Order: sequence, then C-alpha cells, then structure tokens
Amino acid sequence: MRTYKLTIAYDGGGYQGWQRQTNTERTIQGILERTISSQTGFPVEVNGSGRTDAGVHALGQTASVVLPGQAEEDFFTGEINEALPADIRIIDAQLVKNGFHARKSAVAKRYEYHIDTGEKPDVFTRRYTYHFPQKLDLERMKKAAAYLTGTHEFAGYTDKKDEKSTKRTIYDIMVSGQGSRVNLTFDGTGFLYHMVRILTGTLLEAGTYQRTPESVRDALDTKDRSRAGFLAPARGLFLREVRYD
Repeated sequence: MRTYKLTIAYDGGGYQGWQRQTNTERTIQGILERTISSQTGFPVEVNGSGRTDAGVHALGQTASVVLPGQAEEDFFTGEINEALPADIRIIDAQLVKNGFHARKSAVAKRYEYHIDTGEKPDVFTRRYTYHFPQKLDLERMKKAAAYLTGTHEFAGYTDKKDEKSTKRTIYDIMVSGQGSRVNLTFDGTGFLYHMVRILTGTLLEAGTYQRTPESVRDALDTKDRSRAGFLAPARGLFLREVRYD
C-alpha cells in the first residue's frame, strides 16, 4: 500500500463544500474520489484535512489517499488534473509514510479572509472578496484580535452546538490593509464550524465601532454565540495552508 499527500487548490464558488454528500455531486471530495477512482479502476477514498463550507475556496487544502501500489510520477498532477474540472487542481502530490492522515496528522492551519471596502465591488475580485463598503479602523481590529489569540474555549464562536471539544489555540490574527483591500489572516491549531467567518464578522463590528475591542471576550467567557459577531459570507474565505510535523 502507498499513501499520498495531495495539495489541492479550488474555487469553491460553485460547490457545496468539501465533504461528500448523498444529495449532491457538487462537492470537492466527491469529485476527487470519482475522478481518481475512474482512472484507477477501483474505489478510492480521499481524506481532507478538514471540511470547508459551501462557497469557501482553498489555496492549499491537503488530502491523503491510499493506493494499492505506487503511482506514476505525474499521475495526480497530470492524468488526474486533466480529468478534473478547471476550478479544481492538484498542485502537488507526495509519497509519504503509511499512516499519514491529512486530518489526524495536521498540527496547524492558516486561513485568509479578503474584504473589499470600496464604494462599488471590484469587477475582477468580487467573487473572492466580501464587499463591505464601510470605513474600517484597523487599529481597533488589531486590538480586538489580540484578545482572541491564545488558547480559549471558542464555543461562542461556532454555529455547531454539539462540538465534542471547543478548545482551540489561535497563534496569530493578522490585520492588514492597503487602499480598499483589507486582509485578515488566522493561524491556529484548528478551527470550528463557521469559526473563522464569525471571528471575521466580530472584528468587522469592532472596526466599525459597533462593539468595543474588549467586548470580543464576552463570547469567550460566556460561550454564548449571540455575544459574538455576524457570520461573514463564505466567498471571502480561503484555506491557505495546512501544516504537519
């Protein structure tokens, strides 16, 4: 048996998220599994590092797949890519030790959220940014972000009520801007369902004086979702990188 680590980029705008579903064929995992299986001639399971929601994009999603024998050098980046839709690409494939699992072996993830504060949506980036035509105080957003870094119970920053564990560590939240573009980068051990998008909405509320920077701690302390900010749209979110030991 041979285990491969795949690095995948995709435009999530036309898909119902990463995870395969019984009621739709428009998922990234489902398309990858069907495509690889059709080329190998036997069923293949593709395990991702995590689930991205419908409409969320990836620059560096990772997945693991096990084949009964060693594949040709360009099997994934050549033959499989040719059979995949144009908005899904395997950008790298590595033979790794058996036992590697894209989700279970991951130690950290990095997400990016892109915001356009211009008066009108940018013609060329409107599918990949959240149009938020308001003036943002980036210093207030940075101050709020500082309260969210570290190890916390993030039950108030997820829309899934039955999470087994809500403790996560955020190493850093970077807030940067140039012109009408504002980028938020979230780096941590892992993120709960909708967590990055809720964090983004919370920081935007701080940046528009709808809440104080200190108030972002309320949802941490109370574990109450209603004390956190709004859910930012999926289209501005990218999974940038997954890290392993």
